[in-house]
Amino acid sequence: MREFPVSDCTFSPSLCHIDLAAIRRNFGRMGKAEKLMPVIKSDAYGHGLLPVARVLSDAGARRFAVGTVPEGMALREAGLRQTIVPLLGALTDVEWQGAAMQGLTPVVGNFDQLERAAAHCHAGRILRVAIKCETGMGRLGFSQEELPQAIDRLRNIPGISPAMVISHFSCADVPEQEAYSQDQIKRFTAMSDALRTAFPDIERSLCNTAGTIGRPDAHFEVCRPGISLYGGNPFTGTSWEGKGAALGLEWAMSVSAPVIEVRQVAEGRSVSYGRLFTAQKPATVAVVAIGYATAFNRSLSTRAAMLINGRRAPQVGRVCMGMIMADVSDLPPVHVGDTAWLVGGPAEAGQKAVTPQDIADALGTISYEVLCLFGGMNPRVYA
Repeated sequence: MREFPVSDCTFSPSLCHIDLAAIRRNFGRMGKAEKLMPVIKSDAYGHGLLPVARVLSDAGARRFAVGTVPEGMALREAGLRQTIVPLLGALTDVEWQGAAMQGLTPVVGNFDQLERAAAHCHAGRILRVAIKCETGMGRLGFSQEELPQAIDRLRNIPGISPAMVISHFSCADVPEQEAYSQDQIKRFTAMSDALRTAFPDIERSLCNTAGTIGRPDAHFEVCRPGISLYGGNPFTGTSWEGKGAALGLEWAMSVSAPVIEVRQVAEGRSVSYGRLFTAQKPATVAVVAIGYATAFNRSLSTRAAMLINGRRAPQVGRVCMGMIMADVSDLPPVHVGDTAWLVGGPAEAGQKAVTPQDIADALGTISYEVLCLFGGMNPRVYA
């Protein structure tokens, strides 16, 4: 296993611990490596673009989906030679030049992008592109009505090579929307068939994580697992939760912060802003060095828990910019310098670590957001 340094973000005493071996195992659970295009956009969902790409490359990944051309260029500069698809496409002429020079495969989903791609097809160099089709997400891509004109234009651009046709499920993670997903599959099949008539070698990709797990009939040549690489089950809370749980996915991110103070709080005395917590009896409160500035959301005030010395302790009082508090009255003695685990960490028998999904549920959001924010706002260390 390669050694990776702490990430450049060094402003906070809290840390994100990234288990690269877990990411590699999760990748293996999603199918054959040659059939997958792992999604490592947004700095690999906060886990670190280059470390994650390298471990997946070692695991046999032949393609990567990134968010932007600069992410793709960073992979090329790090020596990664796989097919790299920037899902947002190239947004400026500089990015188009970079995509062409670095052999990326940018997404093209409208006629303006198509003409900008044509302008960067230089003699002697093939520009590979991924054609985006709109099948029901309502964001990006050629419509069914536009596709024949797009195909005609593609045929007449020297040096352009449509290498992939892609679309994106809107609600593959919602079992109750099965009919809508099936309609998307039908639309994608028709549109990709038209493209394959003109470009027989073009690869097809529709499935995100939910589609990869739940819709084997829609795998086509390439699937694009994302959240599952990092341990998330897209079917959590639905009737299909067992489909994801059966894979044994492992969360790859844990978050820790040091205890910086332990205080005795007298009965009737309060803790932190707004007096959300007032001791009903003498209490022992630990102050932990993390807060909303480093992704421990202020809305978690009095609604979260953490592990300290292997045991759960409730978070109490208002979350501050750089501090939170925990009631450790019922724990064995806690000392300054002990480690609090806000996500993951070692748990004693009968205790349960907090997961990114637990935090997402408390906030009414999704684990993707929790991971991106923790990973983007805290130094990362790798194991």
